Amino acid sequence: MSAITTENSKFQSNGKYAIEVKNLNVYYGDFRAVKESNLKIHRNKITAIIGPSGCGKSTMLRSLNRMNELVPSAWIEGEIIFEGQNIYADHVDPVEVRKHIGMVFQKPNPFPKSIYENIAWGAKINGFKGNRAAMDSLVESSLKGAALWDEVNDKLQQSGLSLSGGQQQRLCIARTIAIKPQIILMDEPCSALDPIATLRIEELMRILSTEYTIIIVTHNMQQAARVSDYTAFFNMDEDRAGYLVEFGDTNQIFTNPNDKRTEDYVTGRFG
Repeated sequence: MSAITTENSKFQSNGKYAIEVKNLNVYYGDFRAVKESNLKIHRNKITAIIGPSGCGKSTMLRSLNRMNELVPSAWIEGEIIFEGQNIYADHVDPVEVRKHIGMVFQKPNPFPKSIYENIAWGAKINGFKGNRAAMDSLVESSLKGAALWDEVNDKLQQSGLSLSGGQQQRLCIARTIAIKPQIILMDEPCSALDPIATLRIEELMRILSTEYTIIIVTHNMQQAARVSDYTAFFNMDEDRAGYLVEFGDTNQIFTNPNDKRTEDYVTGRFG
């Protein structure tokens, strides 16, 4: 049996890296969106991916759980190693990959169902077999994990769409953690939120990182500096292919980067 199909509450590897990107090239048809990138993502840390628009940040993020394959023209070269194996190997089921490496999108996308069913339905389609009491417990623990339970515990049968934007995003996070992934990918999760809701999500990310590895794409330099442990700076070449310029401890990237291009970007002199 593939390691990715085993119990997903624990890592199978004792290594310090949650996922490793090796010589990755991502294409859409003939266009190379990401080129020759290598990354080692630390477990139970927050890694921010920053860079100018169009440099392949979201493409890189979506390649980490094979979401890029939902674009018919997309294909890759290279490897992404998770639990000791390449997730792009022929025998690996992308649906299984996405159970272990969840995604929170830029715009909150709750299902047009009740708050309860947003959690329950997501769990059911991912193989949950427990009884109603077990589901009640899962819904509660997931909403608590997303710092939402105290705000919605008395209205679980109301539509998830009735919540505020920030609450909807936390509901989507709760839906993601209900299937017990090891890694949570976040693609600009606060871009559609007001400053107060953004702060709540950032605080939540710090709490979640004690149990999950989090990788976030953000255009917000202050957010990257506030919440992440590590930062990867991407740029693009003359052919508009994104590539990794520098990766390191966030404090080092923002205060003493090794590459002049990184320094120019984080200090606002880029371009």
